[in-house]
Amino acid sequence: MATPRRDTRGIVDAADFLARVRFRRPEPAPALRPYVEHYWLIDWDLTEPYVSHVVPHPAVHLVFQRFEGQEPFVEIAGVQQGLFTQKLEGRGRVCGVKFRPGGFRPFAPEHPVSHWTGRRVHLTGTDPAPVLDPADEGARVAALDAHLLAARVPRPDPQADLAMSLVDRIRTDRAIRRVADLASDEGLSVRLLQRLFAAYVGVGPKWVILRYRIHEALERAEAQEAVDWASVAADLGYADQAHLVRDFTATVGVPPAAYARHRTP
Repeated sequence: MATPRRDTRGIVDAADFLARVRFRRPEPAPALRPYVEHYWLIDWDLTEPYVSHVVPHPAVHLVFQRFEGQEPFVEIAGVQQGLFTQKLEGRGRVCGVKFRPGGFRPFAPEHPVSHWTGRRVHLTGTDPAPVLDPADEGARVAALDAHLLAARVPRPDPQADLAMSLVDRIRTDRAIRRVADLASDEGLSVRLLQRLFAAYVGVGPKWVILRYRIHEALERAEAQEAVDWASVAADLGYADQAHLVRDFTATVGVPPAAYARHRTP
């Protein structure tokens, strides 16, 4: 099982984001770690509105939210396939659960995870106060643990385990560039692999491969003063630089070179 990520991969202009909000990623209770990558806590107190942008991971989130001027609420956010944009203003707080790709289905076995893809569904009958109200961060983490453990103790699911391991492999192994190669390595047909991802991840394996490529490119743009995008394209398995530029622009909204020039130092 892969360890939780500690990078800011996926956050557009991470330096600017972290300068404006308090962002932490505590770990869940040990019993939940096979299914939950981490919690994420955000608090803000802004004098002027700020719009955050995230290139989402192939993960489902359970999110407790309080925005100024609105009633607090809880929602399930399925895998978002486009750029996620959120306006923050005044004071607010969000406490989220990021499930491992493949780890949400054991908590909600009634539907394939593709049922939630692209959707943000408010949960009625779930009181957000126990999670959002405590001033102490540890108390909020404990409330998230209690909510998940009370909701459902997942039964062992070998298919969920397989899906989580395959996504971890895609994320960490740059040699995986084609769905057919991954299926062959795992002794599966492409069709079976696609069915597994639809049922447990919510998006197809090709989408996951492409999304992690964009995350890598975004991180390169954040970390380096000058980027050789032709070399990056080759490293990430693109046929040429033009294909990387096309995918990056479609996802982030600007070409990678322009993004690198204008990011916050």
